[in-house]
Amino acid sequence: MRLFEAILDANHRAAAGDKSAGVHVVDFADALPVVALTCIDPRLNPLMPGVLGLPDEQFIWLRNAGNIITSSMSSTIRSLALACVVKGGKEIAVIGHTDCRAGQTTVLQLTERFAALGVNRSKLPDNLVEFFGVFASERQNVLKAVDFIRHSLIIGPKIPVHGLMVDIQSGRLEWLVNGYQMLDAAAAQFAEAIHAQNPTMQTAFASPESDADGKKSADARIGEPESATGWSAKDVRIVEPHTLEPPPKLRLAQETPVHAPAPKRPPVVSPVRNRPRQGYIRP
Repeated sequence: MRLFEAILDANHRAAAGDKSAGVHVVDFADALPVVALTCIDPRLNPLMPGVLGLPDEQFIWLRNAGNIITSSMSSTIRSLALACVVKGGKEIAVIGHTDCRAGQTTVLQLTERFAALGVNRSKLPDNLVEFFGVFASERQNVLKAVDFIRHSLIIGPKIPVHGLMVDIQSGRLEWLVNGYQMLDAAAAQFAEAIHAQNPTMQTAFASPESDADGKKSADARIGEPESATGWSAKDVRIVEPHTLEPPPKLRLAQETPVHAPAPKRPPVVSPVRNRPRQGYIRP
């Protein structure tokens, strides 16, 4: 049994009246702490993290209005990623709740309430639904948030991402998205792609084979030459490289030497210069 399987089992037994129901956290040390995203509704204060059966020190609690995530690289995703990287979170859970006021507020009511606070409509973004993540179904909102987290590039691919709903009155949990099943399905698809669609990939993921000396190539030290198998030095034939002659220089048919002399012009015969002068008799 894995962590959230034990959490749901203990929660349902406690909701049914079992006073001894609980989670033995010492058995799930490798899956703790849990990073949880919930709504800011103050009615959740006495419920968390008791309904999960977790102690406070194993519960990293992130909150925003309506536990909304608007994109796979939003500020909430950044906080979830840092909770895993910095605080060591091992599993993520998006926990919505029934009777969520954020989901019950329409766009018209938002604009009216902002106006009452002195914020005119012109100061608000054009697309209020996209900006505030307004939703009509608490369950669909959880599913959407889980999908954004699971497809985010900054969330570790091996971190389970769960989606849950909690009854604000009874504290009973409902498991909407089983993060373990999602990881198992992804691993199965990956294995099938390797073996069925691209069998040559098996070689890339196979364990390193031993060489002739019985030492695995993975155990070779850095800088140590690896011995090749299947051939010896006598099999090597030196191939002399061919000397390539430079290609002949091509010359354009109309090419004129840079320093070629200018062509001679014919002598100019001036009729004025050769005309005899008046009154002068040529001997």
